[in-house]
Amino acid sequence: MIRFLEPWWLLAVLPVLALIGFYVWSQTRRKSYAVRFSNVELLTKIAAKGPGWRKHLPASILLAALVVLSTGMARPSLDTREPTERATLILAVDVSISMEAEDVAPSRFEAMKEAAVAFVDELPPQYNLGLVAFAKSANVIASPTKDRGLVKSAIQGLEMDESTAIGEAIFSSLQAIQSVPPDGAEGLAPAHILLLSDGYRTAGRLPEDGAEAAAAANVPVSTIAFGTDEGVVEIDGQVTPVPVDRLTLEAVAEATDGNFYEADSVEELKEVYSDMGSSIGHRTVAREVAQWFIGIALLLAFGAVLLSLAWTSRIP
Repeated sequence: MIRFLEPWWLLAVLPVLALIGFYVWSQTRRKSYAVRFSNVELLTKIAAKGPGWRKHLPASILLAALVVLSTGMARPSLDTREPTERATLILAVDVSISMEAEDVAPSRFEAMKEAAVAFVDELPPQYNLGLVAFAKSANVIASPTKDRGLVKSAIQGLEMDESTAIGEAIFSSLQAIQSVPPDGAEGLAPAHILLLSDGYRTAGRLPEDGAEAAAAANVPVSTIAFGTDEGVVEIDGQVTPVPVDRLTLEAVAEATDGNFYEADSVEELKEVYSDMGSSIGHRTVAREVAQWFIGIALLLAFGAVLLSLAWTSRIP
């Protein structure tokens, strides 16, 4: 949608509108003089046939050019979304033993790594990307960087451990965001945390505490509930169900103005990542299009001159 950066300049259209009104009035007045000739039949015989409606077309086009040109003085612009150079995404992934479940082929863990690598390849290069892995604790595996190769290597090198510390994952992600260089700007970089988990919190601080800290820092946490309720793993010879804790993950997302997703296949997880990559770290920038208005006005003016020369041998 077009908006004007200096709308007061739209007042420049008023003189053009006045000129249009004067042109219409003058043509009407000219007709009133013409009908004063009493013998209209004789007038049509002795007067050369005029250009008719064509004589008004060059003037109309020229007036339209003036309207467009005067509108361009108000600096028309289009709002565009551009990635910010400091925009940061932290990918926080669950590496607890429950990720061994094979309800997602070949396993939740391997599917997660495959989709995460694909996500890294698709993420716009302007973003900083960091990686946090969490099980019984949370660790920053890769600090926010534009080096995609480093992050992909970190993903491939992930190892599983016991327990699930969702709250700690959020706190570690916030610490990673703080490490982004300020580059002359104040406060945290515009950031987003994307947290993937398949199970219930069993260690560390509460997810609610992490969500509260993220909300206070104005950092949305989007969550992915990955897996199905039929997932099981074998622990110490015992088959243990590992369903997904959707309620907790959805509550974290809601408390931080993030988004909640569910995925139970590699394809669905890739779709979630694709959606996330197109929705974070943007700023709205006004891109001026006054040159479009100037170009259109010039084309209209040239067209008016050419038509007038062709039909009347005069410049309007």
